[in-house]
Amino acid sequence: MALRCQFSLPQLHPAPSSSSKYCRASISSWRRSPLSRSKGRPSEDRVGVKLATASRLVQIQCNGSNAQEELIGSGVVEDRSVSVVLLAGGKGKRMGVNMPKQYLPLLGRPIALYSLYTFSKLSEVKEIVVVCDPSYKDVFGDAMEEIEIDIKFALPGKERQDSVFSGLQEIDGSSKLVCIHDSARPLVSSGDVKKVLSDGWVNGAAVLGVPVKATIKEDGHVIPFYLSFQANHDSFVVRTLDRKTLWEMQTPQVIKSDLLRAGFELVNRYAMLSTVFLCNLSFSTFAVCLIHSELMKEGLEVTDDVSIVEHLKHPVYITEGSYTNIKVTTPDDLILAERILDMRT
Repeated sequence: MALRCQFSLPQLHPAPSSSSKYCRASISSWRRSPLSRSKGRPSEDRVGVKLATASRLVQIQCNGSNAQEELIGSGVVEDRSVSVVLLAGGKGKRMGVNMPKQYLPLLGRPIALYSLYTFSKLSEVKEIVVVCDPSYKDVFGDAMEEIEIDIKFALPGKERQDSVFSGLQEIDGSSKLVCIHDSARPLVSSGDVKKVLSDGWVNGAAVLGVPVKATIKEDGHVIPFYLSFQANHDSFVVRTLDRKTLWEMQTPQVIKSDLLRAGFELVNRYAMLSTVFLCNLSFSTFAVCLIHSELMKEGLEVTDDVSIVEHLKHPVYITEGSYTNIKVTTPDDLILAERILDMRT
């Protein structure tokens, strides 16, 4: 499916201060979402914000785009404006079982259903696209009867980024935000989802993350290619990285749909998706498509989310999440997830 649209990259601004949590430290001065920083705010205040938003929606109908921009700046995401792409097509080889990890029972319920139910209860979400092998569609059968929003399905790809791309093609064209989540993260809270949606609404793109706790050391194998002549290839420590500047990326990852449509446009134009190599989860396939032509010119290789954003020149805001939003990949992770759920109940 080809989507055509007129698009240009957002206007760039002077760099924010060093304390900013944007993935790209030298780009943009977009504001941080007020809702995303309101951990201690009483529920009455949130009701007040919703009421104020409703009145602004009435004014928007009369005042046009300026009022719309003001609403976006408030960080309040419109109801039924988000499409969720739930990735459930992984193999889960590290779990050591004969079925994908996301379908293993966690306190009697398949892992993949936990986040499905979490997203389905949010007023901001209009639909969920589940990317999974057709043989596992029946896992979602009971949930589809209970959930009021639309549930769609897409086929997984050979690589993770291909599965993301497959899910993106099924989203509703009227959605304003796309939220990509790994179903192997069953413990993501609705509060954290709302925060990252709010930050994505304001900034155009946002991802959940937590500050790194462990001491991280760099060896010669990860020296940038342009310094490879200096690299120590015997896996000896080269330097210790500053934890204050390091974040562990999680999901959901949120992006505005207009950027996504621009990505589709470039998919059709360049058709180079399969030649890009990524380690871990790419921010989304759209970013690869947007920057891939420039990467080919510069002779660079996309290796992670940060390098994608750097060349895309579009800021991705890091929304501080929770350490309990773990990815279940090993038997130990499954035990930990069970204990976290027991503590919650």
